[in-house]
Amino acid sequence: MEFLDSDINVEVIGFGALNVDKLHTVENIACNDEESFIKSQKNTPGGSAANTVIGLARLGCPSSIIGKIAEDDDGDLIELNLAKNGVYTNNLIYADEGNTGKVLGFVDTKGERCLYVDPGVNDDIALNEINLLNLTKCKIIHYTSFVGDSFKTQIELLDKINDNILLSFDPGMLYVQKGLNELKPILDKTDILLINEIELRLLYEEYYKIMDCVDSLSIKEIAIHILDEGIKTVVVKKGSEGVFAINSNEECDVATYECDVVDTTGAGDSFNSGFLYGMLNDYSLEESCKLGNWVASRAIEGFGMEKFPNLKDLNEFIN
Repeated sequence: MEFLDSDINVEVIGFGALNVDKLHTVENIACNDEESFIKSQKNTPGGSAANTVIGLARLGCPSSIIGKIAEDDDGDLIELNLAKNGVYTNNLIYADEGNTGKVLGFVDTKGERCLYVDPGVNDDIALNEINLLNLTKCKIIHYTSFVGDSFKTQIELLDKINDNILLSFDPGMLYVQKGLNELKPILDKTDILLINEIELRLLYEEYYKIMDCVDSLSIKEIAIHILDEGIKTVVVKKGSEGVFAINSNEECDVATYECDVVDTTGAGDSFNSGFLYGMLNDYSLEESCKLGNWVASRAIEGFGMEKFPNLKDLNEFIN
């Protein structure tokens, strides 16, 4: 595989952890004092931002990712997977020592999962390791979570992002648990917030309940408050119940597509691929949500990236 030219203009650059997902299929996910057994095991390159930019690349959108890998087998697997899926590798950072990040995942017969993260060199990204010139050429920068200190580098990078570049942010539970105060620098610069319902309520609901002097708030009410804070588009992923989205001109509640669930790992990331593709191509908010739901429905029919749709699939879906 020949790696792709470093001076290409990409439309989306992800910035998040790069991991190898070591997925174990189990009969059931064990809780306290319970046992289960492993039926099969598979190593799949992953990471939330990586999943999203790979999904975009497969749909024909030039994409890249800022992330760090080590000189080990897992790092080689990640780099090869990015390249073979059409993601430009010009923003990868190579560590001199340490290990590439990994996630131990356990997926049961219903497609439900639990994950354990070993971040490795993901948490060692410094601002001076990032090629800032490459960031001037994209349309969207998509932030996802890190376990440790690379979160600080994401904040430092905010001042280097041109105002004409959109910031897309999917905080995930790791960042939601930091709370509003710690996330405020990123949220203040965010144009598109991609978040699931549980994360939305954990991050915002108590604050707005106190502000409004009420006992409960709907998703829409919370999202409207977020718009008032300056974020332009709020997308709330509701799992099997679909997605709610709102901006200053439009709101929608979009149902999911029927599919045969194999593995829900990365479902939200694959939704992000379809949604951001729609935004880049001037789809309406509702059309972008439908596209996101369709990409997610295809992705969860397999493990990892094996069922992610490509541009041919997309054209057949649209037409």
